[in-house]
Amino acid sequence: MTVNYATPAPEKLFPVAGIRLGVAEAGIRKADRRDLTLLEVESGATVAGVFTQNRFCAAPVHLCRQHLASGRDIRALVINTGIANAGTGDEGMRAAQDTCAAVGQLLGVDAGQVLPFSTGVILEPLPVDRLVAALPRCRDDLQADRWHAAAHAIMTTDTVAKAASRRVEIDSKTVTVTGMSKGAGMIKPNMATMLGFVATDAGVAAPLLQQLVREAADESFNCITVDGDTSTNDSFIVIATGRSGATFADAAAPGYARLREAVVGVARELAQAIVRDGEGATKFITVAVEGGRDREECRAVGYAIAHSPLVKTAFFASDPNLGRILAAIGYARVDDLAVDNVRVWLSSAGHDVLVAEKGGRAASYREEDGARVMQSKEIIVRVDLGRGKASANVYTCDLSYDYVKINADYRS
Repeated sequence: MTVNYATPAPEKLFPVAGIRLGVAEAGIRKADRRDLTLLEVESGATVAGVFTQNRFCAAPVHLCRQHLASGRDIRALVINTGIANAGTGDEGMRAAQDTCAAVGQLLGVDAGQVLPFSTGVILEPLPVDRLVAALPRCRDDLQADRWHAAAHAIMTTDTVAKAASRRVEIDSKTVTVTGMSKGAGMIKPNMATMLGFVATDAGVAAPLLQQLVREAADESFNCITVDGDTSTNDSFIVIATGRSGATFADAAAPGYARLREAVVGVARELAQAIVRDGEGATKFITVAVEGGRDREECRAVGYAIAHSPLVKTAFFASDPNLGRILAAIGYARVDDLAVDNVRVWLSSAGHDVLVAEKGGRAASYREEDGARVMQSKEIIVRVDLGRGKASANVYTCDLSYDYVKINADYRS
């Protein structure tokens, strides 16, 4: 069950000139499901990415970093679900390399021009033979309008496919931005257990694209948390094919702000979709922190609230045990925080309830008002630290019985 999210219809996902996608059933871990995706990139595109900070990062993450660092044209991405190829040592690296070699041979490019991605169970070997055997079916399926199918093929515990698309006019040219992501659990910033892929037909110089992918991640995938766990395979890739004719050499280029807004907007939509599909989630919660001295301390407070299992279980039960929020603010390690200046509100559907001020419960607060807000599917926790002008948002969900069930049965 998702919180106010549905996969866009296929026709709502615009093709990106210079990109083709194909999917197949490879039987990586389970039979009779699409679990292998091939994304072909025309020559001349620029590609940039950011990856997990987990020290146990998976073999495909290591290989992606190497291939991107080489500076060569990236001509293909290959994505499997079911097996993460993480915690697999030298065997896992060989599996990732063999995957790239097979894709390269199939498409007539070098293995170093292929980026591999895996997601699924950790500590299990990747069945490369089954993956390689299914690659020709992916190639035969390659089409520009297969984003909808590909978004389904990269799912693991997701209950819905996640995709987004926008078109903007820049200098009399129509620029398309389309993306897809997967993720539902093991979600925490830096980055979450997610894969995200966004493509645009704008042309973006390589240094600027690397800046853009970092900024987009920082404003989207690094603002979400489901359970506070950082995974081994997290990857976010942005591809710029240049086929629209709109090109950008630096951030000062006319129209670049509109492109940036579109890319960040798609990334944020995909990131929020992950939280809306959080394992067992019944509520989508925005933690909006303002009045900080800088963005980082606002984020620290936002993450403290959003990561707290006590806060999240209270929201699941619609129990206005809101002292848990104050406790989380208090342990967020904000130096010299004056608690008398802190104010906290709960908001939903036009209702704005002041909960705490002047170091304690607001005089106007009534528990039935808090409970009414907490029964909503979409809730905003707004915190004013009263010490500056900075702000930041963090997006999370509640923590339900089903989260435990899903993760207890994950390998079954």
